[in-house]
Amino acid sequence: MLSLADSHVHLDDVAFADDRDAVIERAGRAGVDTMIIPAVDAHSWPRIKTLCTNHCQLFPAFGLHPMYLKHHLPEHVDALSAWLDDTGVVAVGEIGLDFHVTDLDHDLQRHYFTSQLKLARERELPVIVHARGALEEVILTLRQFPGIRGVVHSFSGSEQQAQQLWRMGFHLGLGGPVTYERAQRLRRIVTQMPMEYLLLESDAPDQPDATHRGQRNEPARILEVLRCIATLRGESEASVAAATTANVRRLFDLDRRAI
Repeated sequence: MLSLADSHVHLDDVAFADDRDAVIERAGRAGVDTMIIPAVDAHSWPRIKTLCTNHCQLFPAFGLHPMYLKHHLPEHVDALSAWLDDTGVVAVGEIGLDFHVTDLDHDLQRHYFTSQLKLARERELPVIVHARGALEEVILTLRQFPGIRGVVHSFSGSEQQAQQLWRMGFHLGLGGPVTYERAQRLRRIVTQMPMEYLLLESDAPDQPDATHRGQRNEPARILEVLRCIATLRGESEASVAAATTANVRRLFDLDRRAI
């Protein structure tokens, strides 16, 4: 069986309230034996910690998501600093900018983003970055923090932006959208990019693959993403699985944590 890593899945989401254990079991049967669980707001941190404590294949990331701006308070940044002292945390995330949603204050988003980048740099932790409608500014902001590493999840930018990111040492997280035939630009990027910067992700319960459009997504379905990417690159599923899983383990330093 292939060993797969889902670099971005919101398993704490209410969409999984009725069958979370079954979802985790299905993921395991599909070979998905490593899952990174990013937070969206301060209220999600305790439940993610509990979830990851109860399942050794799950790893927590704590952060303040830009789309949940109305949930955040200034003191949550200081609280996050304390939560990042937890030895189990593997990243600061999900953080970033979202200029697609029109009623989210841009300056306040920038404040939370840079504050969390500072925390990540202090802790030498990778970041999980959301960049919808704001990728150019996200790249410019990341350049202000040389040496910081991480992943821009659900990447949807241009070929030039992709190149800028991997030249900075950043990974690209790719999931269900790449399986849609209309995603020609994203597919071109997949065929050309260095494998060492590619991560598979489900973003479940969101962004299902083309064969499950309109349904709740779950981590087992990154198998469809794997198959699509392997076909696009003309490589074996086994080689893509091995490389992307190794990338996740290296970026989030999971092998050291397993000792």
